[in-house]
Amino acid sequence: MKTLLLIKPWAVQRGLIGEILSRFERRGLKIAGLKILNINREQAEKLYSIHKDKDFYDDLIGYITSSPIVAVVLDTDVLEPDAAITLVRKIIGLTDPAKAEMGTIRGDFGLRIDRNVVHASDSTDAANREIPLFFREDEFITY
Repeated sequence: MKTLLLIKPWAVQRGLIGEILSRFERRGLKIAGLKILNINREQAEKLYSIHKDKDFYDDLIGYITSSPIVAVVLDTDVLEPDAAITLVRKIIGLTDPAKAEMGTIRGDFGLRIDRNVVHASDSTDAANREIPLFFREDEFITY
């Protein structure tokens, strides 16, 4: 099962890309796709369409488009599809860094909920919707 991880602007600016990626690799998840890019407004609006009516929507779009991000497709052939997403979500921790457990990515590196360090698909449906925003099918590597 493939799932999407985005390393957001603040984490990229702070030089946390390698540290974040290594946490997934150490757990046995494989990097099937990887690129650094600037998200345009259209991609950001599609990614966060579920938040369109929320008061933080414009700030969220502004933040994710403010500087480069790293888009990652994580893959595993070991876990059931939903189990892979559950594992990724456990590794990243709760959305609010103040509530995220130490030892999770958000607990260790996050300081502000409005400047979160990562995004990860929260379901199979979300992964299937989000991955094509950043990757074509022929860009994946299997190993």
